[in-house]
Amino acid sequence: MSNKKKIVLAFSGGLDTSYCVPYLKQTYGSEIHTVLVNTGGFSDKELTQTKEHAYKLGADTHKTLQQTEQFYQEVIKYLIFGNILKNDTYPLSVSSERAFQAVAIANYAQQIGADAIAHGSTGAGNDQVRFDLIFNVIAPELEIITPIRDQQLSRQQEVEFLQQQGYDFEWAEAKYSINKGLWGTSVGGAETLTSDQPLPEEAWPSQLNKTDQETLTVKFKNGEPTALNDKQLSAVELIQQLNELASDYAVGRDIHVGDTIIGIKGRVGFEAAAPLILINAHKQLEKHVLTKWQIYWKKQLSEWYGMMLHEGQYLDPVMRNIEQFLADTQSNVSGMVSVNLTPYQFTIEGITSDNDLMDAKFGDYGEMNNAWSGEDVKGFAKILSNQINIHKSVNSHD
Repeated sequence: MSNKKKIVLAFSGGLDTSYCVPYLKQTYGSEIHTVLVNTGGFSDKELTQTKEHAYKLGADTHKTLQQTEQFYQEVIKYLIFGNILKNDTYPLSVSSERAFQAVAIANYAQQIGADAIAHGSTGAGNDQVRFDLIFNVIAPELEIITPIRDQQLSRQQEVEFLQQQGYDFEWAEAKYSINKGLWGTSVGGAETLTSDQPLPEEAWPSQLNKTDQETLTVKFKNGEPTALNDKQLSAVELIQQLNELASDYAVGRDIHVGDTIIGIKGRVGFEAAAPLILINAHKQLEKHVLTKWQIYWKKQLSEWYGMMLHEGQYLDPVMRNIEQFLADTQSNVSGMVSVNLTPYQFTIEGITSDNDLMDAKFGDYGEMNNAWSGEDVKGFAKILSNQINIHKSVNSHD
């Protein structure tokens, strides 16, 4: 048995975490156990390459935790139920993943008897807080080591260190930082550090391949996506296939500007074809099958849920409370949504549902009233005006 201390390193294979492997071995003389939590952002080939990369850098062991289905069931499902877009724009592509990944990493560190957990977050972003917060809750006995943050390293300094150690990777000089996941891909680069410059066409991972238009259908059952173009799929498969289909139209591109956990403004590009289509399709279906007050209170709690998740508060008990509320609202959210795809955009065309509240036996909006009379409306409008008239009367000074 080795007497060396064990450090579990959250490892993606990118520049920051690649720097951490040789640095931690040299500085701490410890066993380095890299762990990658796959939440849908890696192909089998990429997972194999990342494993080989970790061992080449000097990792003692490497573990891939397959968590894509769990990520859907425990996080993404509720983002769909809540139609959650941060600042009405961003589908929490990276932030939702980080909190979930941090939980899996902390549990793994405890399972193998680690002495410390390390991650490659910088000192200027959100991930450092998400990782630290969750590690402190799940594994408070473990030391948290953050080389990039503590040394305030630039990308160039990391590249130079790796080159001095005999490692030279082409991607280390990449102009854009890409974080791909099941629920979207973030794109960071020089332009996102400004307030006015758009990302150039070549920065986007998916390019425009189709210029004709196409109509597809998404079926929902109790709020969850279950079929694409009448083909029954698991939710994860549907998200993956929808993303592949819609990305050919370069759909889902945008730039999110928001407040970071640490108080500074941040700007990031993202590509999220499937999330944006599913959220907008689900939202349109809900407009037809939910009541006014269900929609109102869902919106309030969903926004709170998204903010808490974005800021790493995934483990707060109130999150489970909100999840129960969101799930309860979905019992009638079943039906088919038609979506039209054209280059760079999509349009929700309409829905069909057995639970559609546009029931013609009560009346057709703007056309015919079947369940009430004109006299009923006159009395209703008069009563509805009572409080305004009372206020006007009491506060009149004429």
